[in-house]
Amino acid sequence: MVETDTSSVSHKLRRRLVLILVLGVVGMLGMVLVSLCMGTVNYPPSVVIDSLVNVFNNGVQSGLDRTIYNLRLPRVLAAFAVGAGLAVAGIVFQAIIRNPLVDPYMTGVSSGAGLGASLYMVFFASAAFVGYNYAMPLFAFVFATAAFMLTFGISRLSGNTNVSFVLAGVIAAMGFSAMTTILMLTNESKTHGILGFLYGSFSSVSWETAMIMIVPVVVISLIFMLYSRTFNVVLLGREQSMELGVNYDRFRLLSMLLASFLTAVCVSFVGIIGFVGLIVPHIARMALGGDHRLIIPASIIMGALLLAGADILIKELINVAGITVPVGAITTLIGIPFFIYIMKRRGKGYA
Repeated sequence: MVETDTSSVSHKLRRRLVLILVLGVVGMLGMVLVSLCMGTVNYPPSVVIDSLVNVFNNGVQSGLDRTIYNLRLPRVLAAFAVGAGLAVAGIVFQAIIRNPLVDPYMTGVSSGAGLGASLYMVFFASAAFVGYNYAMPLFAFVFATAAFMLTFGISRLSGNTNVSFVLAGVIAAMGFSAMTTILMLTNESKTHGILGFLYGSFSSVSWETAMIMIVPVVVISLIFMLYSRTFNVVLLGREQSMELGVNYDRFRLLSMLLASFLTAVCVSFVGIIGFVGLIVPHIARMALGGDHRLIIPASIIMGALLLAGADILIKELINVAGITVPVGAITTLIGIPFFIYIMKRRGKGYA
C-alpha cells in the first residue's frame, strides 16, 4: 500500500512538471512577443511578426528589422539564459551545501565581478584597443573566478566543511565589496556606471554577448540534469553518499566549479542580479518536492520567466514613468516579500 501511494505521488509530481514545462514554454513565447513589442517605441504584434518573417526570409533590411532582431530579440533571450543559469546554480549550491538559504553569490562571485568591472571602468574605460567591447566582461569574469578560488582556498584551510565554505564566501564577498566601495568613493564620476553594473541591466546585450551566455547555460544545465539523481544522493550527506557509490568530495568540487563558472558568465555581461538563484529553487520545491530530476528542469523555466518578466516590467516603467530601474532592483523587490513569506511559512524549520 505504501509503495502504491509513493508511486502515485511520484506520478502526480511528474504530471505537474509536464504542466509547468508546457505552460512555461507557452509563457516564454508570449514574453518574447511582448518584449519585442515594447521599447522606447512600441509596435503592435502584427508589425513585429511581419518584421521577423521578413528577417528570416530576406535578412535585416530596415531600421525596424534592426531594432527588433538585433536589439530586442537578443535582450529577451539573454534574460531567459541568465534567469535559467542563476536558478540552476542556486539549486546546485543549495544541494551541495545542504542549506536552502545559500545562493549562487555566496561564493563571493558577484562581489568579485563587481570589483573587476569597477576596476575596468575606473582605469581602462577610456582606452581604445582591439576587443575592448569584451574587456569589461573579461575583467568581471576574471575577478569573479578569483573570488571563487579565494573562497575555496579559505574553506580548504579551515576544514573544507559546508559551514566553512559559506563563511569563506562571506569573507571574500565583504573584502571585494569593500574594495569596490573605495573605488566608487574615490572616483565619483564613475559611480553611476559602477552602480549600474552592481544592479544589472540587459540594455547593452548584443547577439554575440547573448550567445556567449546562452551556450554555457544550456550545456552546464544539461550536465546538471544528467546528474540530478546524484544530487538527490548528496543530500543524504558525505558518508551515506559514499556508501551508495558517489565520490562525494570530487562531485562536490566539480559541481561548485561548474555552478560558479555559470554564475560568473551570467554576471560578467549583464551585472549582478540578486534573489533569482535564491527564490526560484524554493518555488520549484514548493511545487514539486525535493527530487532534483523534477526541480532542475522546472527551475530553468521558472528562472527564465522571472527574469524576462522583470525586464518587461522595466520597459513598462520607462514608457509610463520615464525612469530606468536596474533589473537587479526589480528582482530584489520581488524576492524580499516572497522570502519573508517563505520564512514565515517554514517557521523554526530554518533554525
